[in-house]
Amino acid sequence: MAQEQLIRTVGGARAAEIDAGLRAHMNKVYGTMSVGMLITFAVAWAVGTSPALLSVFRDPITLSPNILGWIVMFAPLAMVFGFGAMINRFSAAAAQTFFYAFAAVMGLSMAWIFVAFTGLSIANVFLITSIAFAGLSLYGYTTKKDISGWGAFLIMGVIGLIVAMIVNIFLQSPAIMFAISILGVLIFAGLTAYDTQKIKNDYIAHAAHADQEWLGKAAIMGALNLYLDFINMFMFLLQLFGNRE
Repeated sequence: MAQEQLIRTVGGARAAEIDAGLRAHMNKVYGTMSVGMLITFAVAWAVGTSPALLSVFRDPITLSPNILGWIVMFAPLAMVFGFGAMINRFSAAAAQTFFYAFAAVMGLSMAWIFVAFTGLSIANVFLITSIAFAGLSLYGYTTKKDISGWGAFLIMGVIGLIVAMIVNIFLQSPAIMFAISILGVLIFAGLTAYDTQKIKNDYIAHAAHADQEWLGKAAIMGALNLYLDFINMFMFLLQLFGNRE
């Protein structure tokens, strides 16, 4: 009986330690993501509200991108793929620096929204996105249902969206853009819940190893995934509900 009590006590202490570590890990994920968001919107606002700076990347009247604008538009996608391929070679500090640099480049690519849409509608859509993101992420964190099976379908959906968006650059079809925006909101809503649960499960699976370097890089990668979910959901909602200038 004493031995069983000891086992329960040790097990309970270990569970409490993992819970505390998980909370700290998620706080780091959300904190890093929030800093990235601040960088993105600060850069986007600074460039988007300055005709001189915006003209470096786009025609200030038509908002059509020039050569540098096209580079900036696709640079975040290239950086994401590069980050995923090279993160094992980075230290946790280097990975965090890369993430913040990525957030700044994303801000450059989004700067045009401050010319195309009213400031009030941008703020309203940001608030809607924040509320939706918080609810979806909370669901992913607290649900007992295993939603890992969503991953393959959602990733295929993202690939389909990218292809459709590239095609529509040339077609310029409002109907296709409307369909892409609706599907985009749904796909990234699902990814928000999926990624949150994955971050939680990955931490629990690796917590016993106490590998601080791995945990640090995992927090940055988790922040990047949730950041992308938020930004994409925001942009698709802005296409649907934003009031144009």
